[in-house]
Amino acid sequence: MTSTENSQQKTVDLDMKMQSIDLNAWFGAKQALKNVNIGIKTNSVTAIIGPSGCGKSTFIRCLNRMHELTPTAKMSGQIMLDGQNIYDKQVDPVQVRRRVGMVFQKPNPFPTMSIYDNVAAGLRLTGTKKGKNLDEVVKRSLERVTLWDEVKDDLRKPGTSISGGQQQRLCIARAIALQPEVILMDEPCSALDPIATAKIERLVVELKRDYTVGIVTHNMQQASRVSEYTAFMYLGSLIEFGPTKDIFESPKNPLTEKYITGEFG
Repeated sequence: MTSTENSQQKTVDLDMKMQSIDLNAWFGAKQALKNVNIGIKTNSVTAIIGPSGCGKSTFIRCLNRMHELTPTAKMSGQIMLDGQNIYDKQVDPVQVRRRVGMVFQKPNPFPTMSIYDNVAAGLRLTGTKKGKNLDEVVKRSLERVTLWDEVKDDLRKPGTSISGGQQQRLCIARAIALQPEVILMDEPCSALDPIATAKIERLVVELKRDYTVGIVTHNMQQASRVSEYTAFMYLGSLIEFGPTKDIFESPKNPLTEKYITGEFG
């Protein structure tokens, strides 16, 4: 659908796991998002594409209330999670960030912590201090990201001692250890080699069985491989949003077509 059609869908859609309604965001006086309306379906992968500086990262940071942690940042509009506005005054932002996990562009394991402690960090902060249950969650989370067999004999080594691709999977394990409902990924493969990228892409496709996934990417081939839905953003606005196949094979907006065919980027 085009941005004009999408902007008319301002009612809450309970079929969507998350939904932005007339979302605007600023950094000081600079507006980064302009009336963005996107619905993210449960147990699907939604890709957000567009050139640098178009608002992709700001959008997903608004989805788990990280945007408000930046000095001078502000937003307006609504972000619905299971039909509730996560910016309502009574909503605890810490709980939002537990339900909506984030994986960043550059792998960022906690440098002073072991592989084991990186995965366990969030659990310990929320009350699971030690014991068999903690061991089981760490093992299960590492297995889920296909990292257990690679690190099971080195769990006490620093999280930064493994390769970049392994570090990124470790960060995903750290996120899913808290059992979020949504996982947001901001350019998770941009710093990785092709082999590590392929592993992350396979993992993204597999994770949608249990999670709702949003992934920001500059790589249009990656978006076409892993996602069911794609949003194209430009200069802070949503230009087009719909099934990935439609966006790449029959875009409705000329600007979308120019972007995916490489006329600009």
